[in-house]
Amino acid sequence: MTAWRRAIELSLGDADVARLTSVTRSRSEAASRVERARMLLAYREDPSFFAVGQALGVHHQTVQRCVERALAYGPIAALDDRQRPGKEPTITTEAKAWLVSLACRKAKELGYPHELWTMRLLARHAREHAAAEGHACFAKLAYGTVSKILDEQEVKPHKVRYYLERRDPEFKEKMAEVLCVYRQVKILKERAAKSKTEPSDAVAIVSYDEKPGIQAIDTTAPDLPPEPGIHATFSRDHEYKRHGTVSLLAGIDLLTGKVHALVKDRHRSREFVEFLKLLDEAYPTYTAIKLILDNHSAHISKETKAWLAEQPPGRFEFTFTPKHGSWLNLVEGFFSKLARSVLRHIRVASKHELKERIIAAMDDINQHPVVHTWSYRLDKAA
Repeated sequence: MTAWRRAIELSLGDADVARLTSVTRSRSEAASRVERARMLLAYREDPSFFAVGQALGVHHQTVQRCVERALAYGPIAALDDRQRPGKEPTITTEAKAWLVSLACRKAKELGYPHELWTMRLLARHAREHAAAEGHACFAKLAYGTVSKILDEQEVKPHKVRYYLERRDPEFKEKMAEVLCVYRQVKILKERAAKSKTEPSDAVAIVSYDEKPGIQAIDTTAPDLPPEPGIHATFSRDHEYKRHGTVSLLAGIDLLTGKVHALVKDRHRSREFVEFLKLLDEAYPTYTAIKLILDNHSAHISKETKAWLAEQPPGRFEFTFTPKHGSWLNLVEGFFSKLARSVLRHIRVASKHELKERIIAAMDDINQHPVVHTWSYRLDKAA
């Protein structure tokens, strides 16, 4: 027969009993702590490992170990798992540093066709070269371990986050020039408001840009209208037909809110010159037309310069935004609103229909013109 160990006397004070009872009634304590608290309280009433084990549905040796820990470390400390030293780490700090240094290089630099690492590829490379580098602990390196090591250093070599390098050394100077034009607009508006008259036509300030690649997309099946209680939205077949793209050349008069626009198949120098001719016809001959625009090749081409040279001095004046500074051009906000309100979900039977609908949208906007205002950093303009 198995020799049962003699019962051990366990003395619990009132404070210990109260604390253990609180643990057993808790709904947030760990299950292991609750179970051990019940063992100690039950053993206090009936000091028998076997009886307590049967009552609580656990092995009697589990009860014995819990009671022995309570005697050795105290009843409250016995509720927690005993601290163990754990296994000695097999991966050295030097090996981890070597792996991180590999991750900070591109995979293609080490002869792979991949641009960036994957965890599996990095693990394979580390296994193949670990011995030569003196890191034998990586002989059986798994990709999951690679991921954990890199997470510790917050290195993600499989991902790319984009940034914008400022390549225009004159960015601040060009931005200041654009802001000066916006400040001029503000002064002219305030002057007109003070005199309760329309802004002077001696000068027109136009924010201009192109919106290329507007797709003429056609449906292959009719759209289904909403039905109350059945379909809340329009339903559209997933298949569609392409008819090509068009480009919108548009400029907003910042003093009146009027939009000048052309819709063309392309946006080369000849289309830009055509837009300039449109502006030339829209304003009196004595009006100085100032344009805010980017450095697109069509704006500074030989064809454009040749046409401008034929115009009266002072008729056109260009203020260019800096490179990667299109956000300084107020017309970009207009294009964004146009894309959300008019071009989004648009379906047409041909490019011609798309052009007509865009021009119709421009006419509708001009019936209720909105005078756009720039305010960001305007106080810093010279």
